[in-house]
Amino acid sequence: MRLFDYLPGFLSWATLVAVIFFSWQLPIWVAIFIILFDIYWLLKSIYLALHLRSTFKQMRKYLTVSWLERLKIFADWKNIHHLVILPMAHEPYEVIRETFQSLRRVNYPKEKLLVVLAIEERFADKATGVADRIIGEFSGTFLHLIITKHPAGLAGEIPGKGSNEAWAVKEAKKLLIDPLGIRYEDALVSVFDIDTQVYPEYFGCLTHHFLSAEFPQRSSYQPIPLFINNIYQAPALARVISFSATFWQMMQQSRPERLTTFSSHAMPLRALVDIGYWQKNVVSEDSRIFWQCYLHYSGDWRVVPLFYPVAMDANATPKFWQTMVNLYKQQRRWAWGAENIPYMLAGFIKNKLIPLKSKIYWTFNVTEGFHSWATNSILIFALGWLPLIIGKAEFSEVVLLHNLPSITRWIMLFSGIGIISAAISSMLLLPEKTKDFRFWHYILYFLQWALMPLTLIIFGSLPALEAQTRLMLGGKWRLGFWVTPKGRNPETMRN
Repeated sequence: MRLFDYLPGFLSWATLVAVIFFSWQLPIWVAIFIILFDIYWLLKSIYLALHLRSTFKQMRKYLTVSWLERLKIFADWKNIHHLVILPMAHEPYEVIRETFQSLRRVNYPKEKLLVVLAIEERFADKATGVADRIIGEFSGTFLHLIITKHPAGLAGEIPGKGSNEAWAVKEAKKLLIDPLGIRYEDALVSVFDIDTQVYPEYFGCLTHHFLSAEFPQRSSYQPIPLFINNIYQAPALARVISFSATFWQMMQQSRPERLTTFSSHAMPLRALVDIGYWQKNVVSEDSRIFWQCYLHYSGDWRVVPLFYPVAMDANATPKFWQTMVNLYKQQRRWAWGAENIPYMLAGFIKNKLIPLKSKIYWTFNVTEGFHSWATNSILIFALGWLPLIIGKAEFSEVVLLHNLPSITRWIMLFSGIGIISAAISSMLLLPEKTKDFRFWHYILYFLQWALMPLTLIIFGSLPALEAQTRLMLGGKWRLGFWVTPKGRNPETMRN
């Protein structure tokens, strides 16, 4: 329903306009609201910091486990095959080679891995040569390694990751799964961004969670994305944004009832076949696939957190300002996930089998999440002083208004507990150091978190507001899929 496209943007803009208007007309009430909102932010920061700490502790524990050994308690674990889908656009050979090297290093039987490098016909001039080099180097490493080529201009599709993934899985089903006689119920599909590097026990951990899950065929499986592959090549702002994305996903892992799929994840092939694969005309295919399953199975779908990481690239280019532009575009694309709200609401109306309680829960949490993304940082860091600045003259001498900046400043200082926790965690997550890494870099990497308020507005609220506004306007304003540029700087690569 087109009406639902207006909901996220309307709520966000209405909130910001209302705060500005009432700061002028009712400054005292707005001042009270801002103080209460800042206290809420403080409590939420502490709450989320506790979840971050819990997930971080669990992740470090999971990294020490030999998941392949644990699998031996399941008599049928060898029946499980893993179909790995790697959609690529025009990424360089060096990035893709690192991904395949990580797959070669996994502590898991390679004869259980079927790997698909999914290239786009529209980028075939460059991608074909890279794909051929990969085949030449890694052929024979896995049970099967094939290349698929997604045709350009198919009806009902937009160029993007979702349409490429759907084509790749259908081709793999036809060329690999069916000829080998693998049951769809025994095949797990891991769809990875092309820069995703798996840790050695990923497939063991995934298989263990699949076989021990309460509803294995009605679940997605979400690892923790660590955006650290090229973290030493990224400027400070990019590092803060990358770690912030990681930490948000880590917090969500400790709240599985709110968890939806994001970026690299896994799910049963049986479910993909049942729902008709990824929707081919949306940008946010990684989260849309959750809602496709949730609606198809009438609410009988959930995400199982793996508490196990995969490593991905931070958004970085050799040029600082180009990196800033790319960061904004990436955040805007992620924020375009608001397109799932109208899809979800329309599905709730049509599907009478989903419990009303579940519909209310998801409607509030998903809508509130995108609303907070677009408004909270602006309310806290940009509009907090408005009652004092534009409030009516008769309120200018009210003590509360004069003390508002001081009150909010102290509340925000206490909220810095969450930022300090994030700063410490980010240093513990740093990968193997480059040869030019020095001790003083730790100090720099800690102090960079002072940029957090700036990143929350410029690379948080603003791209989210733009995405929601474009969703409201529709038509030519709708976003297409933007491919994040990836690369490597040999001078700053790890030893």
